Amino acid sequence: MVAELWPGVPASWSRRVRVPSTAAVDPAGSWHNWHLLDNADDLAERGLTPAGTLLCVHGNPTWSYLWRSLLAAAVPAAGAAPWRVVAVDQLDMGFSERTGVFRRLEDRITDLGDLTEALDLTGPVVTVGHDWGGIISLGWATRHRSQLAGVVLGNTAVHPAGFALPAPLQLALHPAVHRWGTTTSDAFLRVTHALAHPPLAKDVRAAFMAPYRNAARRQGVGNFVADIPADESHPSWPALERVADEVRLLEVPALLLWGPRDPVFSDRYLRDLMDRLPQAEVHRFEGAGHLLPEDVDIAGPVFQWLASGRSGSAGGAEAAREAAGDVFRPMLAELDARRQDGSPAVVDMVPLGAEGPDGPKMLSWADLAERVDRMAAGLASIGVRTGDRISLLVPPGIELTTLVYACLRIGAVIVVADAGLGAKGLSRAIQGAGPAYLVGIERALAGARLFGWPGVRISVEELGGAKRRLYKVAHSLRELEAGPAAEAPGPVSGQIDPDADAAVLFTSGSTGPAKGVVYTHRQLAAMRDTLKQTYELQAGTALVAGFAPFALLGPALGATSVTPDMDVTAPRTLTAAALADAAAVVGATAVFASPAALANVLATAEALDRPQRDALAQVELLLSAGAPIPEPLLARVQELVPAASLHTPYGMTEALPVTDISLEQIRDAGTGNGVCVGTPVAGARVAIAALRPDGSVSDEPGTEPDTTGEILVSAPHVKDRYDRLWITQQHSASVPGWHRTGDVGHLDGAGRLWVEGRLGHILTTAAGVRTPVAAEQLAETADGAGRAAVVGVGPAGAQVAVAVLETVPSARTAGPAPQQLAQSVRTAVLNGTDLELAAVLAVRDLPTDIRHNSKIDRTALAAWAAKVLAGGKAGRP
Repeated sequence: MVAELWPGVPASWSRRVRVPSTAAVDPAGSWHNWHLLDNADDLAERGLTPAGTLLCVHGNPTWSYLWRSLLAAAVPAAGAAPWRVVAVDQLDMGFSERTGVFRRLEDRITDLGDLTEALDLTGPVVTVGHDWGGIISLGWATRHRSQLAGVVLGNTAVHPAGFALPAPLQLALHPAVHRWGTTTSDAFLRVTHALAHPPLAKDVRAAFMAPYRNAARRQGVGNFVADIPADESHPSWPALERVADEVRLLEVPALLLWGPRDPVFSDRYLRDLMDRLPQAEVHRFEGAGHLLPEDVDIAGPVFQWLASGRSGSAGGAEAAREAAGDVFRPMLAELDARRQDGSPAVVDMVPLGAEGPDGPKMLSWADLAERVDRMAAGLASIGVRTGDRISLLVPPGIELTTLVYACLRIGAVIVVADAGLGAKGLSRAIQGAGPAYLVGIERALAGARLFGWPGVRISVEELGGAKRRLYKVAHSLRELEAGPAAEAPGPVSGQIDPDADAAVLFTSGSTGPAKGVVYTHRQLAAMRDTLKQTYELQAGTALVAGFAPFALLGPALGATSVTPDMDVTAPRTLTAAALADAAAVVGATAVFASPAALANVLATAEALDRPQRDALAQVELLLSAGAPIPEPLLARVQELVPAASLHTPYGMTEALPVTDISLEQIRDAGTGNGVCVGTPVAGARVAIAALRPDGSVSDEPGTEPDTTGEILVSAPHVKDRYDRLWITQQHSASVPGWHRTGDVGHLDGAGRLWVEGRLGHILTTAAGVRTPVAAEQLAETADGAGRAAVVGVGPAGAQVAVAVLETVPSARTAGPAPQQLAQSVRTAVLNGTDLELAAVLAVRDLPTDIRHNSKIDRTALAAWAAKVLAGGKAGRP
């Protein structure tokens, strides 16, 4: 058994080194005793030659113990190179010598250089820093470039960057608090340790406290806080400025790992670091905070990054683009071609800001082109430049359409995260994307004030002076349109780089925190072209956009588009009358709507009058995306739009669409294991990475029929990457040339794709791996059953299947389903799939995602079912 000095730290790592000092603060000829954790002896004992050294520098008030996970993972599995890890205790900190003098930033950078010279670290060296260890490690990096191979940073800052010092640090520096809080007492340590998510284990907390048991041992903690350079008058300001500037000259690979819940080093410091290190890969760990190495596994990502050559891997879209050639037609091409066209381009059924229905508001193609040009010039006049991010918190309609195409005109990157994410989800998305500008309606501006969203604020409506000051509004859209562009309308910029970022679109959040998905101009254009080719959408098509992702594509397709009277962030608000009225205004030939929207259209169809039914009878194409739609519901929709071809494309925010199937093809496919979503759309390919018996997934794409596994997609319109989620992106692109969707399914003998659920929803039973969708479809056939979800309860490999369903009529309380209904559901599932249900539970409403109102949250249901079966109160799932 290996002897441990502290939890997770074997005695063999602990090392003491006597080092001569060249720091100006020390008398000539001074020597200091350093403590460090170093795995060099372990590597030598095993006959391993390291690929290089990780030089890890802690901040305040931690010590080298913070880096124990990197030391433990430094010898990876066979085939990967080992690394030496040297985690230092800075002087006056941890178990290193208390020097008795006040050491400033310049001294600490010099100290670190003295140590590495004494250790004879010649390179390659990758610096790793956290908190104030970040700038110290970067100071070393800027002075040892010949040895430097890379930079890794956790939550840290290299400069105030124009911001006031964070409140917790202001408090720690206050004369009335500083000495007591940092030195006399251990308050500063305890507060820091309390920032861990989840809380530190008792023995780990004790290990972090171990070097700082009395006031004398904590003197360095107090001095470290006092050395924070809050302004130019501080003695350490020149050193801070010098390092902050010289960081921009580092050309080595960099990795930024970040905990957004940090009350000290917030995302604004991350954005500053990204500006100084534009080559950096970035991953934000939602839910993690200041003590990032304690909150999450950073060792896995760091060594993955080192092994990958410290660069991102190409995704499926890049490979598909190379195969397809380099043809690019900008998103604005159709709009530019129709500058003299007086026919309708965009129609709003209810103008933005109207207190009630006020008739449709319409823009011709010529008017839209002029407004886009004027808005683009207005944005440019206030400093918006190519590559700047603009968060658009505006409902779909004329205003949003104008803004989107104005941003595309000047190369600004649109950030679209809809209100359907909820207040917390929306806030996480905007903070994560870090826009430089934010355009919003008043409700969005109120949210920006409440949650501190970044970006120069621009109001959609004209606000009074008091509200402008309250929301810190710098400009309004009317001001931008009436500005310099009024005198010189027309395109503002030249050719946009097709492979530059164009948009950050956020996922629905139905499978975890919403992820930002980055599209380039080329990929957006490829999405447009795929839709046009697949559904033969030609210039002159008139479409009703009742599904938010399609509400913005009309001008790019050359189609007249109308936004119906509904809240597009709540699809169930679309009524049959609203749909018909919108169709009538433009003579609609196409309709885009979500499954939840169509369900409410059917529920309100009896209120339609003859002219409204006649308008719907002219529709030739109806698309419904977001979730699979049962054939009986589609059949009822067909009665409302008798002349239309009904299609349900399958896709995701990362690639929309992927496959397509019509109502007739659904009927031809019949029943099977999952939902048949058809064959790949124009330019797309689909493959399957087979599931292994333990539920893991292979890395080999295949097209063998009836092989269940993760669905892989390759197409020119697959996303470029996940935004500031390097780890997630690496996984999604880990099969070269393909995007891993996280969905599970199989191909049949006719090449049709069947979706069987999500990877996170598979059941690992004693009898093997099972997918839930087929069992859910069978459960829904029982008399009295509505929508159903089948989830796994229990430990992996021994899970039991539990059905949770809505009942018809709705259950009054949640809990075990009525005995007769439960038996019917069990029988239907067992006869169709050989899956035996351990329980059947009923709820009034299955929890769904907010955006689509149709994707069932099976993860929440599984946790709820486990609680109910354990005897807990049912409550609401």
